[in-house]
Amino acid sequence: MLQYNIGRHFAPRICRIQNSFGILHPKSHTFMEQTHNNAIASSSDAASQADFAEVLEVAAKAGHILLENGAEISRVEDIMSRISSHFGVDSGNFFVLSNGIFTTGRANKITKSGAQASTYANVEFIPLRGIQLSKVVAVNRLSYDISNGRTTLAEARERLERIASAAQKPAWEQILGSGFGAGGFCAVFGGGWMDCFAALVVGLLLYAFVLGVSGRYLSKIVGGTCNALVATLLCILCWRMDFGGSLANIIIGAIMPLIPGVPFVNGVRDLANSDYIAGFTRLTDAMLGFFCIAVGVSLAFIFDGMLHGGVVSISMTVNPETASILLQALAAFIGTAAFALLFGIDREHYVPAGVIGAIGWAVYLLLVRNCGATPVAATLASSTLVCILSRMAAIPFRIPAQGFLLCGIFPLVPGAGIFWFTYYLTDSQFDLSMQSGWTASKIAIAIVLGIILAMELPQRLFSHNHRTH
Repeated sequence: MLQYNIGRHFAPRICRIQNSFGILHPKSHTFMEQTHNNAIASSSDAASQADFAEVLEVAAKAGHILLENGAEISRVEDIMSRISSHFGVDSGNFFVLSNGIFTTGRANKITKSGAQASTYANVEFIPLRGIQLSKVVAVNRLSYDISNGRTTLAEARERLERIASAAQKPAWEQILGSGFGAGGFCAVFGGGWMDCFAALVVGLLLYAFVLGVSGRYLSKIVGGTCNALVATLLCILCWRMDFGGSLANIIIGAIMPLIPGVPFVNGVRDLANSDYIAGFTRLTDAMLGFFCIAVGVSLAFIFDGMLHGGVVSISMTVNPETASILLQALAAFIGTAAFALLFGIDREHYVPAGVIGAIGWAVYLLLVRNCGATPVAATLASSTLVCILSRMAAIPFRIPAQGFLLCGIFPLVPGAGIFWFTYYLTDSQFDLSMQSGWTASKIAIAIVLGIILAMELPQRLFSHNHRTH
């Protein structure tokens, strides 16, 4: 009786408690709970799909900036993969060519709500316009901030927008860079003081023409030919006015700002990284640039010959005024630092870029003059050294080695060989033309081999941290 009374007394209360928690209505509770969970899952899936697409958009934006401003293919792919992986998108696939990026990805095979997987695909054509290596440096630093967890996705997008909209170097600064680069390299290739001054003046006028006319209104091929034509005609005019003594050295210095060093070096690095399509495409672009220079120089000599009864007779000379190792190193420093300006490197990196170029050229001269090395062998050793120094300097200055390499390699580029090949061909001295062209080709190959050899060295030789630049 006591047990029955207790049960009868507490049973209604127990039922009310169970009912309040849904224990007496399991089907109803399960349905409501499932509906609630599905709503949460659907909301979570929608958010994840949005985040998934946004991550790949940010990665694609970073790749666009890099490729547009002269980064090598391997760096573009590495940074895009690093950004997407950090934000949880491991399915992103990036196929990068010399002027295009293919971005694809899949969120999940089956979403939590049971819907089909969401996919992302984007194709961008990216023409190479003006080189601004400072933007490559900025995106490179952003990628490491992302990897270290110091930047959110929204902040990364905002920083990329600021990087993309950053202005180029002022026109007057680029013109000065062209002038001092032309004057410095005129001395490197054997010009005297007046020759250097004449090349400086022509370099200033040339880049004013590039920025004001050819860069705005002419195609790449026509513009490149016209640039070389204008530069050579201005040099001939200076020489005929007794402004400078060596026409050849003035022209060689003046056309150096037109040398396509960026596609040449990047093409070599792409080949070294087994990116054969991009490598050969960029080397073809570089060869086209050399061809345009040759055509422009040849047309200038032909035009001058029509006015003066034949192609002017010139010879290869080295002026003793600037022939010492010290002055040659100083000239290489000035020319390299000026080209760092033209390529849009940050101002604090002008000096180290110039030092690397000066060291490379001084070593070349020492090998040729004091050790009896051939120009090809000396170029191979010096280009290897320049690449190694660039990789070493990239660590403390926190920039890609490419920034220093593109500038530091310029004193070794066979600009003189290209000029003499063109001049002898225009003057119908075919044997000398073929000899000069073959020598220039061997020097170019030596530069290629030197860069490849230096890039094959493991990164641990330059830094204990494998996540370096």
